[in-house]
Amino acid sequence: MEVTRRGLLTGAAVGGGLLVAWSLYPRSFPNPLTARANEQVFGAWLKIAADGVVTVAVPQLEMGQGVSTILPQLVAIELGADWRQIAVEPAPVSGTYANVPLAAKWAPLWMPFAPEMASEPDAYLARRFAENNRFNATADGMSLDAFEAPCREAAAAARAMLAQAAAERWNVSWEECEAESGFIRHGDRRLSFGELAEEAVEFDPPDPAPLRPEQYADEILPGEAEASATIAFPRLDLPSKVDGSHLFAGDVRLPGMVYAAIRHGPVDKAQLVEFNPFNARNIRGIVGAVEGKRWLAVCATNWWAAEQALDTMNARFSVDHLAGSDEITQRLDEALASGEAERIAEAGDGGDLRENASIELRYDIEPGVHATIETSSVTARFEDGRLELWIASQAPERARIAAARALDIDVEDVVLYPMPAGGSFDRRLEHDHAIEVALIAREIGRPVQLVWSRWQEMLASRPRSPAALVLRAKLGAGEDTRIEALATRIAMPPANLEFAQRLFENKTSWAAIRDTEGEADALATEGAMPPYAIPHVAIDHIPVEIGLPVSRMRGNAHTYTAFATESLIDEVATSAGRDPVPYRMAMLGGDPRLAACLQRAARLADWEGIERQGQGIACHRIGDLASGGRIACVATARQGEGGVRVARLVAAVDIGRIVNLDIARQQIEGGLVFGLATAMGASTQYAGGLPQSQQLSALNLPKLSDCPEIEVAFMESDAPAFDPGELGAVIAAPAIANAFYSATGLRLRRLPLLSGGL
Repeated sequence: MEVTRRGLLTGAAVGGGLLVAWSLYPRSFPNPLTARANEQVFGAWLKIAADGVVTVAVPQLEMGQGVSTILPQLVAIELGADWRQIAVEPAPVSGTYANVPLAAKWAPLWMPFAPEMASEPDAYLARRFAENNRFNATADGMSLDAFEAPCREAAAAARAMLAQAAAERWNVSWEECEAESGFIRHGDRRLSFGELAEEAVEFDPPDPAPLRPEQYADEILPGEAEASATIAFPRLDLPSKVDGSHLFAGDVRLPGMVYAAIRHGPVDKAQLVEFNPFNARNIRGIVGAVEGKRWLAVCATNWWAAEQALDTMNARFSVDHLAGSDEITQRLDEALASGEAERIAEAGDGGDLRENASIELRYDIEPGVHATIETSSVTARFEDGRLELWIASQAPERARIAAARALDIDVEDVVLYPMPAGGSFDRRLEHDHAIEVALIAREIGRPVQLVWSRWQEMLASRPRSPAALVLRAKLGAGEDTRIEALATRIAMPPANLEFAQRLFENKTSWAAIRDTEGEADALATEGAMPPYAIPHVAIDHIPVEIGLPVSRMRGNAHTYTAFATESLIDEVATSAGRDPVPYRMAMLGGDPRLAACLQRAARLADWEGIERQGQGIACHRIGDLASGGRIACVATARQGEGGVRVARLVAAVDIGRIVNLDIARQQIEGGLVFGLATAMGASTQYAGGLPQSQQLSALNLPKLSDCPEIEVAFMESDAPAFDPGELGAVIAAPAIANAFYSATGLRLRRLPLLSGGL
């Protein structure tokens, strides 16, 4: 039986058809896209309207990283569309948009019994899991890996269908037609996409899709691009973000909607025991209060009234454990001294070097906070057993499932409208606020918008895990100061396993801690295997239960492994009287791309050698040797009236083939500023179950006046494209720490750098 493209798409438009995915692994799914008036659907990725507007579906959360521009850009280039006619709509949750590479990378989290069976990006089990679970998650910079090929294939197929429609009108071969600037051309004749769309969906796309050769986004080579160069594909979300019209979850307005504020108990396992609603009797606009087992919410006709009412109600909570930094430090100390370690990775003979290390250093990392500009915000409506959620979520299907379970309804009765996030840094992988608003909306009986205050965001968010690392190195004999063996021991909770229990199993934070206690976490050691040619390396994880629920955060393990490794390398080099740049270069023969980044960063920063006068350098690779991203950074620190300040950051970056140079530069620059915040603050101590940093002003985040001069250079490369989002975030702290030593003579081995004082 021959199935035509037209038959599938027309049936799907009225809700009954199926969409055959254009991929190497054909699967059938309900069509995720719906055509509006005068619009035609071309597969799962794009629609073309009669006026020529091409709407691209984006199945990833836009949280500032530019994915709502990059994926449409791929479609526009492959389709031959004019960038000015491109529109974007968030894609609905669907197995069509399964993020298979992320599922493969996270195989230890959802299939811990045999993760190696699903750990390859093309693994059948990873694909089956991702598709069956509608795993559209946005994380770990996997958007291009997951969606570049299907976006291009869909656009190429649509281009061929448009060309076939035009060719039939002109009675020519469709292969002779060209697509350019939103038109199909043949000689002097041309027809717009809009004129052809209705006819084009009648045709079957060729198999395989006729892909164009890969193209750079800009004609100027990445390494030579000037800041003033014309941007070929400017960000689609910037104009509305600049003028304030960009809509977030807190901007949704529904008829009869009320506004909710909330109070949570101390971390962790607090229970609401009492509150006094009588105290709020004189506050106008109160609609009602909702008691959760571990929280109290008030709804009012405006958010401020709800927040003021909660202040007066004096909610009290009972707890069975209060997390504190002193106890956390003690548990980490004990783990390093006598905890049972599990070998995660090794090279050569491995070994722990306890007896014959030339140098042993300890590095400590305090709990890191996400500090997003937008606090947890969600709008909900619950009517006739059906829940609607307007929410920014990095894992939307998991948010649907959690809300459905909270209300004891079927997940198919939860409709999620994807909203952009005002920052995330992996914060939006958690969905406590989706559960809360679902329960509140059910009890109040009206649409509800829940917005956490900044204090509640600090209190109820789960930080990046604290960690203690001990690195032992054995150096060559005599004048040979190269590192012959390196052993890294990391004491910290199995943070990724805890997170997975919450995300995939819908467990409470304390149940996740209980059920993962003592388990080693391979993802907790990412980045610890150095890029250097060190003959013998051992990487161990010592799982620790610290009584504090923890989660993922931008940079994840690379934040502390890069900091510790690059600080150690610098200390070994300077103690041996060696220039840190050639010292590193001597061990980078196995990674010439990283060596090239190191040389270029040093040259651009006018590296001053062993007498570096406040300069510090660091380099790091995220990912494997073949497809990973590289960065080298030189920080310059200067002493002044206010103390030591970072005056300049220079970075050389290799992210393979660059899809959008402007966004890549934004990501590296933003990452470096994020890394500056990590180096100087963005963390908190805990006492009595409460974070001691309660507002943004307490986090020592860099202000505009604190931001140094930043220079970023990209290496020319034809390697696979690599997401740049986390490179700058993890390299800044070690480069700054090494610069501070050069400027002051003080070695700082704790993040934030001045958290222990001078």
